[in-house]
Amino acid sequence: MTVSPVPAGRAVEAGRFRRALAVHASGVVVITAQNDGVPVGLTATSFSSVSLEPPLVSFYVDRSSTTWPRLGAADHFAVNILASDQADLAARFARKSADRFAEPTRWRPGPLGAPLLQDVSAHLICLPYERAEVGDHVLVVGLVAEADVHRSGRPLLYHQGRFGRFLAHPDA
Repeated sequence: MTVSPVPAGRAVEAGRFRRALAVHASGVVVITAQNDGVPVGLTATSFSSVSLEPPLVSFYVDRSSTTWPRLGAADHFAVNILASDQADLAARFARKSADRFAEPTRWRPGPLGAPLLQDVSAHLICLPYERAEVGDHVLVVGLVAEADVHRSGRPLLYHQGRFGRFLAHPDA
């Protein structure tokens, strides 16, 4: 599907758009893979389920990401769904020029080789399914080949530029 360019003056200014999006809370995951025996990973707050049949998930990555070329070249990737007590881990994988897999990061190779972070809520092992360049990002869709839930506690959330925890409404 091709969409016509937005007429001049119709798109909201980037700063205003960013402020509006900041009030939306999103879950936090770390996407990991292995490329030529070297583990790679990045934090994503754009993770979403796409389809049950077939089981598909997606995330977006900035096209200027220095991690994306190595992650995108891998034959599979893992989605590590973070728990509420893993803000430090999310921050580590969001930093540029950090050795993300060094101590204190705890991980092990998954069944196909992608790094699986320890103590996360769940792991999804995904095969590349589809990619599309959308604006200044790449939309990555993965076919879920394996799914393991490890703990069903509270998720880590990203809201107004900070990591935080979910508190259920008392009436829920």
